[in-house]
This record gives sequence, C-alpha cells and structure tokens, in this order.
Amino acid sequence: MDFNIREELLVLADEEYRKFSSALIPNISNIIGVRLPELRKLAKKIASGDWRGYLREAPSDYFEEIMLQGMLIGYIRADVEEKLQFVADFVPKIDNWSVCDSFCTGLKFAKKEQDRVWEFLQPYWMSDKEYEIRFGLVMLLNYFVHDPYIDRVLFAIDSIDHEGYYVKMAAAWALSICYIKLPDPTLAYLQSARIDDFTYNKALQKIAESYRVDPETKKRIRSMKRKAATPHA
Repeated sequence: MDFNIREELLVLADEEYRKFSSALIPNISNIIGVRLPELRKLAKKIASGDWRGYLREAPSDYFEEIMLQGMLIGYIRADVEEKLQFVADFVPKIDNWSVCDSFCTGLKFAKKEQDRVWEFLQPYWMSDKEYEIRFGLVMLLNYFVHDPYIDRVLFAIDSIDHEGYYVKMAAAWALSICYIKLPDPTLAYLQSARIDDFTYNKALQKIAESYRVDPETKKRIRSMKRKAATPHA
C-alpha cells in the first residue's frame, strides 16, 4: 500500500474548516482542515490493506494524522489483545479533547470485551496526565454506564483527583450520562459525592440541560447546586 497519506490530506484541506476547527480546539496549532467524514473514508481504506505497516510508520506531525491513526485503530480487524496494544501505544499521542473523544467513540469492540477493557482502563483513571484520565472517563461514559458496572463507574469518577479542565469536564459529562441512563444510583451518589464543586455543579448543569430529563427533575437537580464553586482551568 502507498502510505503517502499526507498528500491526500493536503488535497482534502479546507481553509474555512481549518479556521472553524482551530477555534474549537484552542490548544493546538497543527490543523490542516480535513473534515471528519473524509478522515473516516481514509481510515477505512487503510484498514483494508496493510494497516499494521501504516501504524508502524505513520507520521504524527498534524492533527489529522493523529486523528486518522485513532480512527484506524477503531476499524482494524484483530484480536482484543492486539487492539489494546495499539490503543495503549496511541493514548500518549492524545493532546486535545477532539482526538480523545473521536478515538473513544470508534473503539466499539469495548462493547463485546467489557471485562477485559475494564481491566485495561484501570491505570488511566489513576494517571497524573490530563488526557490519559480523560481517555479513561470517555471510555466509561461510552461503554460502561449500565448494570453491572454503574457502581464501579461512579467509584472510578469519585476517585479521580486532577485539576485539569478537560478531566473535570469529562467527569461532569460522564456523571450526566450516568444520571440519564441510571438515575437512582447516580442520584444517591451525587448526594454524597466527594468530587470538587466545579465538577459537581457542571454535572448538575449538564443533567438539567438534557432533553431526556423532565421539568420537575430539572428543578430538583438545580436545587442541589453547591454554593461558591470555583472553576479550575
């Protein structure tokens, strides 16, 4: 397979989309401006050939090159241990919320390999790196918010202690998904949660903003807000 993917990416570049993406992901400056559907097409094409060779050699200079690798890992056909090795190799390349969240969304094999993936994720919640923790949290909210994992999910969220903004936002997002899918155990948790005020209040805000929550419940959730919360960037 011809691995001159960068030329294809440059041909697909859209300057207006590059500006739009750069505004949404303020902490990176290496965006070409390729739309996600085009990246998915490329990832699927690579997945049909020598994808192992590509992953060994793929450059990571541009946002799209990293995003493409993450998408590809979601499409490859391999056993769970080989996939998890590629996941582990990829996670250190994550340096923004967009790559993190898209990558997690593509790892659909986690639905069938719940016990193994849960075990694999343990070190990420205990990491001191912002995007490693976010990776673990987004995997939680995508694949583990159901019985019999809900208590373990809530415990994992409660045990995280990191000042990173993108950790706090992912934890709040995860708690909102927990509440929407399993309100009783999540409400019980929120009434004694040890998480910081910013994350707690942001979770309540996300729950109250959901169209899947009825007006009376929204009112109750808003009444649970902690006072004098201070956000941490």
